Formats: sequence, C-alpha cells, structure tokens
Amino acid sequence: MEQRITLISLGVTDLARAKGFYEALGWRGQEVEETVFFQAGGSALVLWDREKLAADAGVDAGAGPVFGGIVLAHNVRSDDEVDALLAAAASAGGRVSKPAAVNVVGFYSGTFADPDGHLWEVAHNPGFPLAEDGSLTLPDFGGA
Repeated sequence: MEQRITLISLGVTDLARAKGFYEALGWRGQEVEETVFFQAGGSALVLWDREKLAADAGVDAGAGPVFGGIVLAHNVRSDDEVDALLAAAASAGGRVSKPAAVNVVGFYSGTFADPDGHLWEVAHNPGFPLAEDGSLTLPDFGGA
C-alpha cells in the first residue's frame, strides 16, 4: 500500500445542508448521484448520506454523530486565518468546539464541528509551512 490518502468520505444526515455548509466556507463541489465531491488539493472530500455510507462500508450507522476518533486538519498561513475560518464555520452553521489558542504543542489552533459533527482542526503551525498551492510537506523530524 502506498502512503497516501486520496479520498475522505464523510457521512452526513442532510446532503443539501452539508453541501451548503462547505460552500459557505468557499469550497466548490460537484453533486453526482446523491454525493458531493470537493477537490481538496491532491485528494478529495466526499459527502454522502450517513446510512448509505455505513451500508456501503458494511457497518451500522449507529444513533447519530459520536466522536469516531478522527479529526480532519486544515492548516493555514497565519493566526488571523485561523480566527477567520473558525468565525466563517460558526456563521455557516458549524459549532466551534475549541476556540483558537496556542495549544500544548506550541502552535495556534482551534476546532469546529460541521453540522454533522465532523471535527476540523484549523491550525497555523510555522513548523509545517504551506507551499503556494496549499500543499504541506512534513518537515524532517530528525529520524524520529
């Protein structure tokens, strides 16, 4: 298996609401056969009905959003961008679950949940600089 993530699928309870939320944050997607695809750098984010996604994966969808041990991250170029994106997420119908602050690792970040409870960390970490196209290359951690 090559070390790469190409597609992230999020199970949602209301596709139109979820699509509207991400579009309010400036994302542009394509709706195809009851899913919405967003290009996200070199990978893609897909919104799909939670029940259908669970059935496709061969699992029970459960009784609503719970913490599944996954937090998606979106790195930005400044602390001000962290604040602006958290405000935009709240304005679009998301919930800020952790206001922006310097975290225990020493960089500035905050977290929001989309309307279906999917968590996104928004971070400005100068140790993880972004290329002009927004791509991130991990630094050399010195053989760690």
